[in-house]
Amino acid sequence: MAEGLPALGWAARDASGHLSPYSFSRSVPKDDDVTIKVLFCGICHTDLHIIKNDWGNALYPIVPGHEIVGVVTSVGSGVSSFKAGDTVGVGYFLHSCRTCYSCSKGYENFCPTLTLTSNGVDGGGATTQGGFSDVLVVNKDYVIRVPDGLPLAGAAPLLCAGVTVYSPMVEYGINVPGKHLGVVGLGGLGHVAVKFGKAFGMTVTVISSSDRKRDEALGRLGADAFLVSSDPEQMKAAAGTMDGIIDTVSAGHAIVPLLDLLKPMGQMVVVGAPSKPLELPAFAIIGGGKRLAGSGTGSVAHCQAMLDFAGKHGITADVEVVKMDYVNTAIERLEKNDVRYRFVIDVAGSHLQGGAA
Repeated sequence: MAEGLPALGWAARDASGHLSPYSFSRSVPKDDDVTIKVLFCGICHTDLHIIKNDWGNALYPIVPGHEIVGVVTSVGSGVSSFKAGDTVGVGYFLHSCRTCYSCSKGYENFCPTLTLTSNGVDGGGATTQGGFSDVLVVNKDYVIRVPDGLPLAGAAPLLCAGVTVYSPMVEYGINVPGKHLGVVGLGGLGHVAVKFGKAFGMTVTVISSSDRKRDEALGRLGADAFLVSSDPEQMKAAAGTMDGIIDTVSAGHAIVPLLDLLKPMGQMVVVGAPSKPLELPAFAIIGGGKRLAGSGTGSVAHCQAMLDFAGKHGITADVEVVKMDYVNTAIERLEKNDVRYRFVIDVAGSHLQGGAA
């Protein structure tokens, strides 16, 4: 039996979330697989939740990472869409069943048996290990082509944060030029949503709980307006002015005041994931026929369309690039929201060492 591909990464072994060097094996590349040398990998809040077992589903040891950009080193005999030397990306998942309703409609991201890139279980029963590592083996149908000229470190978070906001904007029609978009929260997701909204030709208002990020939103990111959600007078003045809202906040917060900002028949999409249930009185959506939806990551097609759009408009995430030996400090800072707006690991530029298997 052929041996798996040797890999080096950094893994968490328990709920402390502390990462340290880890040697393991990737699956034996199959005819329809693409082998990828990892160049950069973003650090997402989901990685933080997983390594600390916040959701109670950790499969230790865990190599996190699902915002991955790399270069193809080899392809199987059944792969014609990629070749060695291509720059590619891998996002939140790397396989799906292909036969369920969601997969048949092109929404693999909602497949009930989705194989996650990290902390998932593959078809052979093995735990999947993510992009905080030097090499990946991925089926060709779940590999995304990165456009030429797009800075790779800034492109990496688009494989999760980018498609998470782009997909519902397109799917729910809140990407129409001239329409008014509200973006709740100006973090890793929110700042990319602002960039996409402006590239679509929309009027964009950033909605935040304090005035702290006003200059950032209006000046550097180019938002048209800034609204402090904790100020009743500002919220009242803005009521009924927005066509759509993307809510990116993962902390507990009230959504009824946000729904009040929508025009009749307006659309709000929740992409943040607060741990506490959202409170939604029926009158908040019945009055004005307002619509509330949720969305998680995006399909392969949406991810490719998003990267192509980002390449055309020069959109990347704002990142702080770090080496792998800084990753535990980066995670501590991420817990304190001390980053603008995404940490990205320079995997190829880090000196990865093997550890206990």
